[in-house]
Amino acid sequence: METRALTALDRRIAVIGTGTWQLGLDQGEVAPETAAAALEAAVDAGVTLIDTADVYGDGRSERFVGWFLAAHPDAGLTVATKMGRRAAQTPESYTREGFLAWNDRSRANLGVETIDLVQLHCPPSPVIEAPRTWQWLDEMVEAGRIRAYGVSVQTCEQALEAIGHPGCASVELIVNVFRQRPLEAVLPAARAAGTAVIARTPLPEGLLTHNRRRNAQSLPRPEEAPDLGRIFTVVPGDAGARAARELARLCRELGPEHVQPVQVALRWLIEQEGITCILPDARSAHQMRFNIEAAGLAPLGAEMHAALAELYDRIIRPYVHDRW
Repeated sequence: METRALTALDRRIAVIGTGTWQLGLDQGEVAPETAAAALEAAVDAGVTLIDTADVYGDGRSERFVGWFLAAHPDAGLTVATKMGRRAAQTPESYTREGFLAWNDRSRANLGVETIDLVQLHCPPSPVIEAPRTWQWLDEMVEAGRIRAYGVSVQTCEQALEAIGHPGCASVELIVNVFRQRPLEAVLPAARAAGTAVIARTPLPEGLLTHNRRRNAQSLPRPEEAPDLGRIFTVVPGDAGARAARELARLCRELGPEHVQPVQVALRWLIEQEGITCILPDARSAHQMRFNIEAAGLAPLGAEMHAALAELYDRIIRPYVHDRW
């Protein structure tokens, strides 16, 4: 699989990684053997980045990743976890003591002395803006607790603030074919700074599989729905369905033969300059392999890229573009 630079770690990672939030779901949602098979399939196909967080299943996801790391010591894996959501989401809740305690817990869960990459987990904007935040993270690098740090963000403005700090190795944010605003400023800024961009929610939630909220007709205030990757919480159902149909049509007319819209959407994101790694969801080995096939597709071509930009501008942009 194609690899791209994660500069702060002086290593390259595969362009498709895997998230593990699903491993932290309530018992019974994803059986351990199913989760293990999905991760095995990912590693076999060349995936090298595993993304997790300390709040996924209250640490269950991290512990599963730790078990997997111990079972695959020579797989060349990079692990990124997130911290910060175990506290009240106020700037005052982010303290040096909290950082150290969260890190201690994650290192124990993962079974490692040093975590490759730790990202703050969608913190309030004042936390990203505070110099002390970056000082504490630098101290954690110097102490050998972590190798690098970054921020998972909710808005493009937060991403740009984080990229402006020299030590910030990565930003993780929502980017997908129906969330194109990061292409305007975030990706160019990240390229210039050498900051990795990890794309979460690379598929609009449920949009391309039609597993959507059919009654999502009203637009919430931004403070009620900060994570607007959940496209059908902010796009009226008829507009979202029309966009999905048009995307399917474009795939038939302009896309590679026998390729599904999901794979075209993933391929589109891989081709955006400045994207380091994307994290499509996968609850099974079959779904993992299906997603990874997107990395091997031929380039989509200028006509498809122009058509997808026009589709976004015409149908989706009015509902989401200026809201995050």
